[in-house]
Amino acid sequence: MRENARVTSDSTGDYQELVDEISELLGAPATLENRDFELIAFGAYDGEGDLDPSALDPVRTRSILTRRSTAAIRTWFEGFGITRATGPVRIPPTPEAGVYRGRICLPVRHRGVVLGYVWLLDDDDPGPSAPQLDAAMKVAARIGALLADEAQAGADLTRELRAVLTADRGWQRDMAVAALRTALGPRGDGPHAVVCVAPWPSADPDDAPSARTVPHATALCTVPWGAAEQQCLAVLVRLRSTDVRTPAASAAARLLADVRAPAASPTARVPADGRAPATTGAERSPRASAPAAGIGTPRVGLADLGTAWQEATAAARAALAEPRFAPVADWSHIGPYRLLTALSPESPHDPAVAPLLSPAHHELARTAEVFLDCAGQAGRAAAELGIHRQTLYYRLSRVEQLTGLDLDDGEDRLLLHMALKTARLQ
Repeated sequence: MRENARVTSDSTGDYQELVDEISELLGAPATLENRDFELIAFGAYDGEGDLDPSALDPVRTRSILTRRSTAAIRTWFEGFGITRATGPVRIPPTPEAGVYRGRICLPVRHRGVVLGYVWLLDDDDPGPSAPQLDAAMKVAARIGALLADEAQAGADLTRELRAVLTADRGWQRDMAVAALRTALGPRGDGPHAVVCVAPWPSADPDDAPSARTVPHATALCTVPWGAAEQQCLAVLVRLRSTDVRTPAASAAARLLADVRAPAASPTARVPADGRAPATTGAERSPRASAPAAGIGTPRVGLADLGTAWQEATAAARAALAEPRFAPVADWSHIGPYRLLTALSPESPHDPAVAPLLSPAHHELARTAEVFLDCAGQAGRAAAELGIHRQTLYYRLSRVEQLTGLDLDDGEDRLLLHMALKTARLQ
């Protein structure tokens, strides 16, 4: 049975074509991973109904859902000698390890160095012939050459990108941009967008995915985010045009799916339909721990990369503060937050509004924010809050008493609205 490979990196279709070619040669579904067991290309069965649901392989399903394998699974597979092998390695089914179906591993090597693995489910007896496997290994060698080219092209880009994003404005940033442009070569002159994913779940600055596993990524790195030694992830994304931001949105969505994917042990039970386990309301509710992403305005070249990064981080902050922007916010769509995010996160609350922002007055603050979001229309605000209009008026009078602001005055309304939105960001 054949499967159509879907590619998770932007390599002008080469990976898709090569994995498809191996699938055609061997008549078996193929999956491509790098040497760190991060998924590069995978497929979905055309005839899922032909499979016995009970035979679905938890290890393969988890790899597709989370786009990586656990350290335990990696160690288990490497125990079959795949890191040293120069030819196909057959791995038998081992249900106690979550490997319900046999595998054929084709090591992907270049100049003697293993760079990845092509995996095939091996359920047929006797399976592919020796000439078929030899032909597939030749295709795997072409994949190895492509991976080596990408690794060479992307050398040190993590360091160079981080230098640009963390440098002070002026000559330091100019020098960092020049170094990144030199490393990228002609690719640096094309259209790009910057994506920020925050907060990144690991505080380790070196704990970031490979750029090859992120669609359309030219480079990525981690950057400090806020307090408590948190990190965010920055991604430089190639575009075909500044008018088409889909690649940036796809990269953001992929990264968010990866960090939000449920952890699973090698022997974790996977539902028969292959879907991720359902989460309870309690697991979904705490938004503070859920990351979000922001996308800066696309630009041609790298000269304004620092400004694009500021926009991306601002959009990510807005997505974290406002559920309506989540999970991926575009800087051009966050409205007044374009101004509010320019304020220092350490800025003190306005003294007039500070009393309203205490935990004891949470309901009053929410009432005021909804009322102002509804442009001062009492009927709309009362309906959204689910309260009687007279209750709304009473609460608004309490807001005026606490703050000393007059909600019939336009400037007082503006001050209150800005203060409430700024409090969300903080």
